[in-house]
Amino acid sequence: MAKASKTTVPGIHIGIGDKDRAAIAQGLSHLLADTYTLYLTTHNFHWNVTGPMFNTLHTMFMVQYTELWNAVDPVAERIRSLGHVAPGSYAEFGKLTSLPDAPAKPPKATDMVRILVEGHEAVARTARELFPVADKANDQPTADLLTQRLTVHEQTAWMLRSLLED
Repeated sequence: MAKASKTTVPGIHIGIGDKDRAAIAQGLSHLLADTYTLYLTTHNFHWNVTGPMFNTLHTMFMVQYTELWNAVDPVAERIRSLGHVAPGSYAEFGKLTSLPDAPAKPPKATDMVRILVEGHEAVARTARELFPVADKANDQPTADLLTQRLTVHEQTAWMLRSLLED
């Protein structure tokens, strides 16, 4: 009987060393957890918003949670491209995120907006903290991803914050 041949999986040789890839993947895992947690909170608020701003916020939150949902895949796939496993459970996300969980009781609409401002700013900080690691490793794809995420989170925080101004 012929032996089945084992296929050897080649190592990752993309010009970024193992330690740098691990550090970047760890930072991206935090970004993924923050993004997913903010997605879930935003979707929760979409379902549970009430009051005179219902139509505006319900629609705005839908646009925002859709954007966040579409953001998680590129972050997770970048982690995989670096040769690491992307976190994908609530337990893992809970350990990695810098954001609090959504309140058990839905807050008032203006408090929802305030919570989301804080959430977007927190995700922006998480993304920004990873830049020096990506720059040091000459990791342009991660830097590009971080730039895209920062743009979205800073702009969304500004738009939400504008709703709180008189």
